[in-house]
Amino acid sequence: MAIFRKQRFSGLTRWLLISAVAVFLILLALAIWFSRHQIFQSLLDPGEPFQTYTPPEGADYASAEGWFLRPSVDGEEPAVFFVHGTTFNGGSDWNAPLDDSDANDGVTHTQIPNFAGPFRATGPLFVPRYRQAALYTFMNNREDSVLAREFAAQDVLAAFDAFLAGIGEDRPFVIAGVGQGGLHATYVLMERVAPSEELRQRLIAAYLMETPVALELFSDRLAALPPCQTPESIRCVIAYSAARPEEDSRLRIITERSQTWSPDGQLDLTLGRGLLCVNPILGARSVDFAPARLHRGGAAADGIEGDTLPPIQTGQTGAQCVDGVLMTEQPNSPALRRPDRLGETFRIPPFNLFYEDLRLDAARRTGILVETLANERLYAPPLEAPEEIEDAPVRPIEGRGRGG
Repeated sequence: MAIFRKQRFSGLTRWLLISAVAVFLILLALAIWFSRHQIFQSLLDPGEPFQTYTPPEGADYASAEGWFLRPSVDGEEPAVFFVHGTTFNGGSDWNAPLDDSDANDGVTHTQIPNFAGPFRATGPLFVPRYRQAALYTFMNNREDSVLAREFAAQDVLAAFDAFLAGIGEDRPFVIAGVGQGGLHATYVLMERVAPSEELRQRLIAAYLMETPVALELFSDRLAALPPCQTPESIRCVIAYSAARPEEDSRLRIITERSQTWSPDGQLDLTLGRGLLCVNPILGARSVDFAPARLHRGGAAADGIEGDTLPPIQTGQTGAQCVDGVLMTEQPNSPALRRPDRLGETFRIPPFNLFYEDLRLDAARRTGILVETLANERLYAPPLEAPEEIEDAPVRPIEGRGRGG
């Protein structure tokens, strides 16, 4: 009997031990699951101050290797300068090496088809390689992270200068950027386009997709480049950051934790600052609700190459600008819903919810600007070479003296 009780006690102990271990593992798994975004973020920290960090080698924009796309340009057709968003997570670098294959695949297979695609019909696409700031730098507002973003903006500014040199002095152009690319495109507008009357005249529009842009800039550094008030406006800026009303974390990121340029040329938090919202369905700066029946279509264009138009899914969402944020509805198509990825609230989605709206918008504004330029005689033939005129001697008129 004693032996039986001992065996029974031993089995009970083993069962309790196994149960305790199982409970511990379950709790550990739950803790990891609920903390997975924080763990992911910590793994992306380069672990070195930006001030002592040696950035990767930069691009040579005079060479084709400095560009994802650098086509030849003919005639007078407009050109498009497109700045891709974040595709490099981080971990070892604050700024992406230009030869990072995963980051480059994200640009060529996802971002160019989805976000540069709507502008292909406008004209040849120029897409520079640049040392983009890592995803990690947008998950916090440490000084190192801000410096990494500012560093990337300088690359894009240099690429834009090369773009201008390559397209000539008369060609109209579009500037477009998404996410981080929109942030750097805003910097280009501030530093190059807004101060130059000649460049402002050639700008069809700037499309800053999924990019917070402070309204105060339009009474200061961007005063000469107003928001696009109507679908017919040209030489203006379209910007929006989209979220659904139930996406609390994304709304906080857009309106409180993101950074955008300030009039002094520095990055500053969006907290307490009004943001520009131009509704891409309406093509106008308006607080009116655009119902889904007006939605011309979104696209999930991953992997689509060249000028191929991706399948367009219409009527997927309504949209309304509310307090500087573009409020949208849940699309019916699963292909136009954000995937469940680590750090998703800081990422650019692998689809463009307003692909067709933007494509038609760019086509319309391009036609208006080209007609306007023709009317303004900016495409007038060059003047003939001036004729040389010999100096004629000055002869006094008889009867009129110096005092006459």
